[in-house]
Amino acid sequence: MAKLAKAAPGFPGIVSRDSTDRHWIVVIHRSDAPDRYVRYDRGTGAVTPLYSVRPALDGVTLAPKRVVAIPARDGLKLVSYLTTPPGVQAKKLPLVLLVHGGPWVRDHANFEPEVQLLANRGYAVLQTNYRGSTGFGVKFLNASTHEWGRGTQQDLYDAVKWAVAQGIADPKRVAVMGWSGGGYATLMALEQQPAMFACGVDGVGPGDLRVLFSTFPTYWDGILARWRRRVGDVEHDDAFNRERSPIYHVDAIRSPLLVGQGANDPRVKLVTADAMVKALRDAGREVTYVVYPDEGHGFARPENQLDFYGRVEEFFAKHLGGRAESWAKLDGATAELK
Repeated sequence: MAKLAKAAPGFPGIVSRDSTDRHWIVVIHRSDAPDRYVRYDRGTGAVTPLYSVRPALDGVTLAPKRVVAIPARDGLKLVSYLTTPPGVQAKKLPLVLLVHGGPWVRDHANFEPEVQLLANRGYAVLQTNYRGSTGFGVKFLNASTHEWGRGTQQDLYDAVKWAVAQGIADPKRVAVMGWSGGGYATLMALEQQPAMFACGVDGVGPGDLRVLFSTFPTYWDGILARWRRRVGDVEHDDAFNRERSPIYHVDAIRSPLLVGQGANDPRVKLVTADAMVKALRDAGREVTYVVYPDEGHGFARPENQLDFYGRVEEFFAKHLGGRAESWAKLDGATAELK
């Protein structure tokens, strides 16, 4: 491992080995470079480069993630990743709080094109493993029981307050963005902390938890019990569901919102996104709604990804002041403004 680290800096993962265990194929992970593959000869110690998954980025200066442990209000340590633009002093920067979905997954110190795009445009990016994120022990997981939309959200706000207190973030230029459960966190953040966030981007996020539970696909029946146990009884407890569902609190939202949705989403149905946007517009709130008729729970087609992120960077440039390429309609993209 020491020889590998010297010849190919990063975190090595063994992909395959021959029958003699002499020749290895190894992938090298870094937060500031795409994955690279090498051949390692254990007998000679020779490390032979094979290929990069994104050779067009070879030689480009990218932004590393810095691991930070942020204290939550109750003493829990929130393992987080801070990315800042290369060559720029990390002081009073516009900040994007990028929230992972799940909610029972986690952020990693890995290479993410989304993070690199935001850093390249001049933003600090903060990814926080809020309570319930996996990989930090059972106590940390259990701290999220019945806290989705409450304690999990407070962890995110603690992280933003930390970034502001450290002088990293400009408190007047903070955005929140996420996909799926991260989209839900975005909606909740704009509702619960309207003064903290200048704008938000919600990708396929649910606005009503009771509706979310009722529209889960049938192949999720086996894990629905976990959702009920961890989230709480949103199906029968009306007061609880209204407390945790952002669609009932649109009046509290003040900041502009960009919503992206796939028409074929099997988990967060199009009708739920339609209802959330209608509630926002009925309340006179500023919302841009983009629907992709050939996408599901997240956007898979490259043309649609480029289209949506072009809209994201224009949206952030308008409300946070970062850089943006001029957006133009992309051939093959199927976006429909609703």
